Amino acid sequence: MIHAPRALRIPALGADTRAWEYGAEAGETLILVHGFRGDHHGLEGIAMRISALRPELRIIVPDLPGFGESAAILGRTHHLELYGEWLRAFSSAVAPDGFDVLGHSFGSLVVACAIAGGLTPRRLLLINPISSPALSGPQAALTRLAIGYYRAADLLPERAARALLGNAAIVRVMSEVMAKTGDRELRAWIHDQHARYFSTFAHPTTLLEAFRASVSHTVPEFSDAFAMPTLIIAGERDDITPLVRQLELHRRVPGSELRIVPGSGHLVHYEAVNDAAAYAVDFIAPLSVASPSASIPASASGEERA
Repeated sequence: MIHAPRALRIPALGADTRAWEYGAEAGETLILVHGFRGDHHGLEGIAMRISALRPELRIIVPDLPGFGESAAILGRTHHLELYGEWLRAFSSAVAPDGFDVLGHSFGSLVVACAIAGGLTPRRLLLINPISSPALSGPQAALTRLAIGYYRAADLLPERAARALLGNAAIVRVMSEVMAKTGDRELRAWIHDQHARYFSTFAHPTTLLEAFRASVSHTVPEFSDAFAMPTLIIAGERDDITPLVRQLELHRRVPGSELRIVPGSGHLVHYEAVNDAAAYAVDFIAPLSVASPSASIPASASGEERA
């Protein structure tokens, strides 16, 4: 049986971080860090599936500062170093006895920066890590358009900036570009998730600062600090970070494991939920409590679809 997540409110760097706890209320902890512009809903499917496979695990998924229901950190610029500092404070508060950590996309940058600054997870899991500069991938032209889009928003009053940044047509174009699945039902669900949760940011300034952080760094900048066991899960068709760059990251991190999800792109967390969760569980430890028949709602799983 899959239970509803428990809502948490965790003070970190002077602001409340909202987080959701899945599975056990105590025990071995896995912290999941979502990507840019999203919130905890993006990793909910993976959290639920891991919990179904390993119900003894405690899984915590926060909303990044300034996104979802988490407050922005007042008086601070939301650059990558701040997000790394926040993750160190948050992790210390929710799992002082140790934890594993997983980051997806921008979350991989947050986790990597935090580790370079002293975060010491037992194990590191990266899904679609940002392993190449934003302006060098297959979508470099779209990245340049995105930079212009965010710069334009930065010049507008708050109300107009929110209208532009949350424009449904622009969000839909982004979703169409990133989704690789040919399954119409799954594709429609992905678009709905982006429409619901892609514009829940505290303030346009916070969003713009986070965007600059997302396109100004790569995971390999910090990978020399990855002394812990590391798993990389890459989408075969990811055009934010091409597969060749993920192979380079894999070679750069001694002893790391690489799992490639065929047919998926940058949205492994939506298109291949069960694959990603299975890879994560296999990496964390052999199954001690298996639930082969456990399932999660179709809207949160990519099983037999991607």
